[in-house]
Amino acid sequence: MRKRNGACPICYARTLVTPKERKIPTLYNQKVFDNGLCKTPPMGWNSWNVFKENIDENMLYEMAKAMKNSGLVEAGYNFFNLDDCWEAKERNVKGELVSDPITFPSGIKALAKKVNELGMKLGIYSCNGPLTCQHFPGSQGYEYKDAYTFASWDVEYWKLDYCHNRPYTKYAPLVAGIAVSEKGVKPQKLYSVEEGDRYGSAHIFTTKYPKKRWNSTQRFKKHCSGLDAAEGSIEWNISVEKDGEYVLTVFTHEVYYGYEKLLGVQVNDDKLYLIKIPADIRHWQEYITQKVISLKEGKNKIKLFNPINNNSTSDMLQFQYAGECIQQATKDYAAENGVEEKPIVFSICEWGSGEPHLWGKSAGNLWRTTGDIYHNWKSVKNLYEHNVELYKYADAGHFNDPDMLEVGVGNFSHTENLSHFALWCMMASPLLLGNDVRIMSDDIKEIITNPRLIAIDQDPLAKQAKRIVKGDVDVLVRPLDGGKTAICYFNKTDSNKNYIFKENIFENEEYIDYNSNGTIQNAITGENTTKDELLSGEIKARSVKVFII
Repeated sequence: MRKRNGACPICYARTLVTPKERKIPTLYNQKVFDNGLCKTPPMGWNSWNVFKENIDENMLYEMAKAMKNSGLVEAGYNFFNLDDCWEAKERNVKGELVSDPITFPSGIKALAKKVNELGMKLGIYSCNGPLTCQHFPGSQGYEYKDAYTFASWDVEYWKLDYCHNRPYTKYAPLVAGIAVSEKGVKPQKLYSVEEGDRYGSAHIFTTKYPKKRWNSTQRFKKHCSGLDAAEGSIEWNISVEKDGEYVLTVFTHEVYYGYEKLLGVQVNDDKLYLIKIPADIRHWQEYITQKVISLKEGKNKIKLFNPINNNSTSDMLQFQYAGECIQQATKDYAAENGVEEKPIVFSICEWGSGEPHLWGKSAGNLWRTTGDIYHNWKSVKNLYEHNVELYKYADAGHFNDPDMLEVGVGNFSHTENLSHFALWCMMASPLLLGNDVRIMSDDIKEIITNPRLIAIDQDPLAKQAKRIVKGDVDVLVRPLDGGKTAICYFNKTDSNKNYIFKENIFENEEYIDYNSNGTIQNAITGENTTKDELLSGEIKARSVKVFII
């Protein structure tokens, strides 16, 4: 049986009979992630959908040139993104990621230079785990180092995937006490757990040191247990004379070693700091750790607990940390090398498993809301059904991501390709192509360069479409800049359908500013049309009609 990791016996027993963790995370550190990028959804190309692991620098450069020569760059597709399998199987002696010496012998920086010369920005891939999905070195534990490396290569987009992810532990150490002092000043007072207020499952126990201990100072005679999984907490009210940064010293005791512990420090119910306790603290060893925290003049509440009540909360805190590392690394690289900072777009690829639409805005620029897309109609429709419900969470700089485009990949019909593209545009989704641009047909090029559909996706209001009618034929509406409105009808069935709608469904919808006297344009053909066609007609199986009012 697995050891109890220092939790009190009652607390551990409770975990054995507790229902499975709830999916919704507790939200911490919700300051908006702002790197000044992605005011509209990113557009570009990604290597995975067609090529998987079969990539090399020469083929990719040919693809980049095809992007330029075909007019896709001018149409707005300005990110050129490498997916998995660009790396060597081991980091170098500095602990840095390096490119595969066979398939990318010139290095990623050289490829970035070539891509930049074609008017595009290079994007790259890694994983929030010890390995990537295809078992190359991952970035978990190396977030800052990898971000700094990418900054040095002039990378401007980072997709961080989720394979092999190791969640933060839900177990807390045994807390013995704390101290607070200014920087450079030794603590004048130690606060024991008996002086703190305990909540939930938090309990005080007598510390039982061995009788003989060569390095035992036994500063505290008691410790607090039951802080695991956000079920218990201990709080102190600490007064300081002025606003500023202070050193929080935390004293912990360990019973079992071999297991990492995690302690959250929340100050005044606001900022959450994380303290990781190493796995190999010796039996009953006192462990001292420090964290620089911000306090305000007067009384401050310092709360200690483990915040991980489910994997979703772990995902949120891990991706928030990665986002902080990216922003810090680009600043540091620019300052240390005397160059202009190039912020990096942060694409969170967490697959939607941890409800990232609730916290993605605090961690990155875009977040996957779904599992992987596949080049079949069922996959496209399923991803649409999930993502369309999340319209409230998208805005400038922050977008729901139902995964890359499969337009021109596989055996989609013209109708299916067009519907897929138009729906992603209505949902303010990233437009990341995955087709082989070198052999792209005129039919596919016409779809993905449709200027009116792209303009809907790239509208500066950055509002995702709202579904106002759900049925065989869905009705989506999206407010556009300048008082315009985009309206999309989507026939989800496998047979042609007639639609008839009264105009008041648009006039009464508060999400849009519908102009009943406005000009009506067919966004697919570019032709002006009538109100009769807007409100009634036939729509083919699996197809869309899109109008701009």
